[in-house]
Amino acid sequence: MISSNDFRPGVSIVIDGSVWRVVEFLHVKPGKGAAFVRTKLKNVQTGNVVEKTFRAGETVPQANLEKSVMQHTYKEGEDFIFMDMESYEESRLTKTQIGDRVKYLKEGMEVNVVRWNEQVLEVELPNSVVLEVIETDPGVKGDTATGGNKPALVETGATVMVPLFISQGEKIKVDIRNDTYLGREKD
Repeated sequence: MISSNDFRPGVSIVIDGSVWRVVEFLHVKPGKGAAFVRTKLKNVQTGNVVEKTFRAGETVPQANLEKSVMQHTYKEGEDFIFMDMESYEESRLTKTQIGDRVKYLKEGMEVNVVRWNEQVLEVELPNSVVLEVIETDPGVKGDTATGGNKPALVETGATVMVPLFISQGEKIKVDIRNDTYLGREKD
């Protein structure tokens, strides 16, 4: 159990059989009446965001999440096969379990798999990944970094907007949180 006074961003709690993560919180002490904690909670399974108010000192169950480092080894049909880096056991995860970041998942990548009651809640990829540009319009002499952007297809199948001077075969660094180009990667 955790007190509402101990809420911090990132704390996971259980409400009505679902895991919710505290996104924002605010302790309010009105001049009249009891203090309370106003929170913004995000459902880890569905992504829904709600605002909820708790009495100060109210206790709620804390979610005991297990985080394990796993490596994506290969894809078989629609399933993604991961190997636990400690026990070397294999696990199968579906595209829906991984979420929308599946477009940046490549073989050999290490990820954090978060579980609650033996159920996979989310797969955390690194914030940035290095990917090879497979297809894009050719760069022309005189193209500069400030001249505009063009779409580029990377090795995982995702499309990223890149500067005009980027050409096919180059390795680029991509921020997967907002699908943005961060720069060229030196070999």
